[in-house]
Amino acid sequence: MRELAEIEFLDIKEDKKYKEIINKVYEMCFKEENLYDYEIYISIIITNEENIRNINKKYRNIDKATDVLSFPMFEKDEIESAKLAKEPLGDIVICLPIVKKQAVEYGHSEDREFAYMLVHGFYHLMGYDHIEDKDKVKMRKKEENILNKLGLKLDA
Repeated sequence: MRELAEIEFLDIKEDKKYKEIINKVYEMCFKEENLYDYEIYISIIITNEENIRNINKKYRNIDKATDVLSFPMFEKDEIESAKLAKEPLGDIVICLPIVKKQAVEYGHSEDREFAYMLVHGFYHLMGYDHIEDKDKVKMRKKEENILNKLGLKLDA
C-alpha cells in the first residue's frame, strides 16, 4: 500500500492509532474519488489548540482555535490535472484536543470524530464547501458515504 499522507505531529505526542486511521480513511477517499492510482498525496499536521489558533490567525485572520483547517493546492477545476503531479493535494491541520472534546459533545467515538475531520478536510481539498446549503448537502453526502463505508456512521 502506498503512502497517501505525509503526517506530522506538531507539539502532540505521535500516536500509531491516528496514523492507522489516517491511512484507512484516505485509502477509502482516494478510491472513491478515483485518485488512488495517482502520485498525489495529502500533507497532514496533527496539533494542539495554540498552534491551530496561530495558523488560523495567520492564514484566515481568525484569532481562535478550530477543529480542522484545509489548504488546497488546486482549484476544483484543476483536480484532473493535479492527478499528474507528484505533490500534495493540499494541507490539512487537525487540532486533536478539540476533536476529542467534540467527540464527547456530539456523542461519537474519538475515532469517528477524527475520521470525520479527515474526510471533511479531504473534501475541502477536492473543492467542496458548505457555505451555501446546496453545496453543504453535496459535501455531507460524500462525507457520510465515506464514513458509512468505513463503518463509522453518525452514531458510531
